Amino acid sequence: MSRTMIAQGPVLLHIDDGVARVRLNRPDASNGMNVELLRALCDAIMVCHGEPDVRAVLLTGEGRHFCAGGDVHVFASKGEALPDYIRQATSYLQTAVAGLIHLKAPVIAAVQGFAAGGGGFGLVCAADIVVAAASSKFLAGATRVGMAPDAGVSVTLPRLVGLRRATMILLTNPTIGAEEALDLGLVTRVVPDDRLPEEASSLAREIAQGPPLALAATKRLLWTGLGSSVEDCLPDEARTVAELSGMADSREGLAAVIERRRPVFTGR
Repeated sequence: MSRTMIAQGPVLLHIDDGVARVRLNRPDASNGMNVELLRALCDAIMVCHGEPDVRAVLLTGEGRHFCAGGDVHVFASKGEALPDYIRQATSYLQTAVAGLIHLKAPVIAAVQGFAAGGGGFGLVCAADIVVAAASSKFLAGATRVGMAPDAGVSVTLPRLVGLRRATMILLTNPTIGAEEALDLGLVTRVVPDDRLPEEASSLAREIAQGPPLALAATKRLLWTGLGSSVEDCLPDEARTVAELSGMADSREGLAAVIERRRPVFTGR
């Protein structure tokens, strides 16, 4: 089934064969984040939460850059009113990041150009899988303009790359190339620039064909486990595996292995 859910505005949303394609749509501003874009991003993510047939989310940015972070021109224009504007923008950004993390469907980010600031860098850290173009670059950038990290980066980045590396990245703001980002664990896969749309879409479609209940449970266990001890997580893991074993998808998966065929998962 193919449906356009949000056809115009700073964030677009189209659902096709279980893949929700969320596109940041301010290419002339390098998809810089203002309140309008952030509000629209929250709306798109909430639509994904409410659509039971969404099995994967593909997050992309229109134009040359994935997302250049906050729109510094908008920020500078606010003058003394900037703190109120930032509070509103940050509230939407935190809601969007939490919404991506708590989505049952895995989130794949496809990154070209720059992923910078709390917006671009933060969305990368909140995605489950990140496919990066070979020429893409990553920049935290907050302290460079007298700000502190937002979008949950102060929590997610250390858990992705380790405390020492995260401290260096956030305090010195290096521009990180795609291969270095791969070595750090910031991204999942690096592909040639011209292959990025195809590779990311193919991966999203592959994930969308998987067992949605098992994928959602696995995603939840992984994110929950980041802030918990192994001992605290073991009962939840065991309980989840037992519950999934009673589902039709589990029986289908076992039958497909025995019969040497591709499974057909229904989410039941």
